[in-house]
Order: sequence, then structure tokens, then C-alpha cells
Amino acid sequence: MDLRAINEVDFRNIGEAPGIVRGGLIVLIIAALVGAGYWFLIKDQVEELGRGESREVQLRAEFEDKQRRAANLPAYEAQLEEIERMFASLLQLLPSTAEIPSLLVDISQTALTVGLEIELFQPMAEVNRTFYADVPIQLRLRGNYEQFAEFVSGVSAMPRIVTMHNVFIRPDQSDRDLLMDAVARTYRYLEEG
Repeated sequence: MDLRAINEVDFRNIGEAPGIVRGGLIVLIIAALVGAGYWFLIKDQVEELGRGESREVQLRAEFEDKQRRAANLPAYEAQLEEIERMFASLLQLLPSTAEIPSLLVDISQTALTVGLEIELFQPMAEVNRTFYADVPIQLRLRGNYEQFAEFVSGVSAMPRIVTMHNVFIRPDQSDRDLLMDAVARTYRYLEEG
């Protein structure tokens, strides 16, 4: 067929056009219908399918994470029970409000027992923290290094937690004794409510 024949096709009477022209026109109409069908009917569904697939991946990851946690739940519960037991045993090391006066006596007795002279023993105001209270005691003791070491060792061996802070040892003006300034701190658990 000659290409000039395509220019001579009468579009008002397409039925008499050559077969190649009719076939090309049918292919063009089918392509236009398929394109319009995709654009108006299928495109939104394909986008929705893509969103659904990405949501599926996200949900699958969440499911696997939750399943992994659920599989470890007995181990987590056992660990929580162990932590609660440890917390209860550590709370027993903290003095209650009623035990603070006797703890103060124990600290001063420890100093006197090792031969230290107490120049200052001043319990200070309790400082509340998030879940515990800090109970500081300002100390000034007179003695020698061995007595200071025995005192600190005796305080650390007490059944309740007492820590030493801001320890400063200096010679006394008499040069025969030493002075130790320190802050002893004990801690009290703040009950809820």
C-alpha cells in the first residue's frame, strides 16, 4: 500500500478504507479506551493497593515486635519480680523516720568508740529528692589518721546506709591532732502519699 493512499482515505466512509487503516484505527480506539479505563477506573485502586501494601508491611513489623515481646513476657515478669525483691531489700538499708535519732546516736558512738573528740555534730534540715530524703549531718572531729579511718570504716559497717561527703582533714593549730570536717549523709525513702 502506498502512503499517499492513507491521505486519500475518506473518514466519512471508513468502512471502505484499506484494512491497515481500519486496523490502525481500531488499535488507536482500543488504546484510548484502555487508557481512559485505567485513568478513571484502575488508577485509584492501584494507588490504594500501594497504600495497603505499605500499611501491611508496617502492621507486620508491629505484629512481629509485639509477638517478640509477648514471647518474652514471662522473662520480663520474672525480672520485674526480682527487681521488686531487690528494691525491698535495699529499702531495708534506709532508715525510717523513727530510726533517724538512733542512727545519729550510733554515728556519734562510733566516733567516741574509736577515740575521736567530737567538736561539732549538727544534724541539718532534711532535703527531699524525687523518691528519697537526704538527711545530712555536719561533723567536725579531732583525732589522728588511724582514728579517722576506723571511724569511716565503722560508719560504713552500720546496718543502715550512711555516706561521707566533703571530707577535709587539716592539722590543728596545736600540731598534735588533726581536724576532720565532713558531712555524713543518710537517706530515707519517701513513702507515696
